[in-house]
Amino acid sequence: MPLSPALPTPVPESAAKRASRSPWRSLRHPSMRWWSVANLVSNAGTWMQLTVQNLLVLQITGSAAATGLSMSVQAAPALFVSLLGGAAVDRWPRKLTVAVSQALLGAVAFTTALLVALDRIDMPALMVLAAVTGVIATVDGPACALLGNDLVPVEDVPSAIGVGALVHSAGRLTGTALAGVTVGFLGTSAAYAANGLSFLFVAAVVPFLRPAPGAVREPLSEPVSAGRAAPDRVEMGVRQGLAFFARRPRLVALAAVTGISSVFGRNYGLTLAVLVTGPLAGGAGAFGTVSTVLAVGGILGAVLGARLRRPSVRTVGLLAAAGGLLQVAAGLSPSLAVLLVLVLPMAVVESVSDTAGTAVLQTDPPAHLRGRVLGVWSSVGTVWGLGGPPALGLLMEWAGTRGALVAGGLLIAGAIGAGLLARRRTAPTPVTLTAKDGDMTGRAALGTAA
Repeated sequence: MPLSPALPTPVPESAAKRASRSPWRSLRHPSMRWWSVANLVSNAGTWMQLTVQNLLVLQITGSAAATGLSMSVQAAPALFVSLLGGAAVDRWPRKLTVAVSQALLGAVAFTTALLVALDRIDMPALMVLAAVTGVIATVDGPACALLGNDLVPVEDVPSAIGVGALVHSAGRLTGTALAGVTVGFLGTSAAYAANGLSFLFVAAVVPFLRPAPGAVREPLSEPVSAGRAAPDRVEMGVRQGLAFFARRPRLVALAAVTGISSVFGRNYGLTLAVLVTGPLAGGAGAFGTVSTVLAVGGILGAVLGARLRRPSVRTVGLLAAAGGLLQVAAGLSPSLAVLLVLVLPMAVVESVSDTAGTAVLQTDPPAHLRGRVLGVWSSVGTVWGLGGPPALGLLMEWAGTRGALVAGGLLIAGAIGAGLLARRRTAPTPVTLTAKDGDMTGRAALGTAA
């Protein structure tokens, strides 16, 4: 079957308007459909390998701490190398970058499969392979995210992100389920080999992808100036990304909203587990039910988020504040039944907020800086990911489980509310224009909206 998109068929204006908010509208573009299939295959393979890797580390060492260490080693490059990875994504052709990074990840997976099959794998080798995977991912992650957005018009980017979230969830469920079956029938090395094949499948699809009409064109790489070495150019690119991020109020506000939400909320795997098994006197089965409801809510939220047309930082902030208030109510839940009623909207709000925030992050910067901005975001997000759970754990030690949920939710809602009020007080007074300036009014509103 050819992968190149067919010529677009004229669509009546009324039908286009009805379809404009469909969460699946990005899938109208053939290349996006192929990209989604490739992502589903790749996500399933990745989660299969992650599941098997944890089991392999336990088999080799018998230590849960060693398992956590292997995961940290793979995540650590995101903290230190993401800025360079984002600069590389802006410098290199996007499709070539994705194809090469996927092929390299496949090579690492095949190498691991071979070592396991030959019984030559040990912890040092696993740590090295995990670190190499993490380094490659600092380039592959933003490159794949931006390539998906490059395939659709700007107004369809939220749909592409929402579809991506659904693909991620489906791949996670499929991969974890296949891991046990694969190991049981074919052995551990087969799971790594299957992941390697999934990466090669993505690399094979990439050359056939074509942007849809109206998609943002990938910027051309800056020319190499005489007497200027490549490392200096990459370092300068990193500084440009940092400077743009720091001077862009929308991105700073988005980082603040996401940061406070990540530290004092969202870690429901920790807070709700302690709440269910502690004050609510439930067991592992009860928390399993809560986790299932959270997963369902995340999927529903991804579908709702995909309906957004032009999400803003204000949207993200309001959703995060609503999530904080729901967290307060969850902390005060008198029973498991009440908690289950609250968990679903908590997960929905979080997922819609994530989709809206990702859309702002990936569309606000100019095209030639998006990789670097995503690199900055990855580094900052890793700090939240590493620091959030310990900080929340200390809060739970100090205020108790219910107190931590209530205090964290109030901090989130209060901080975001104060920020919105401060912005409203400092916002410039709107200028009333004449009828002939109506078009400029709409453009100005789009340019100044948070």
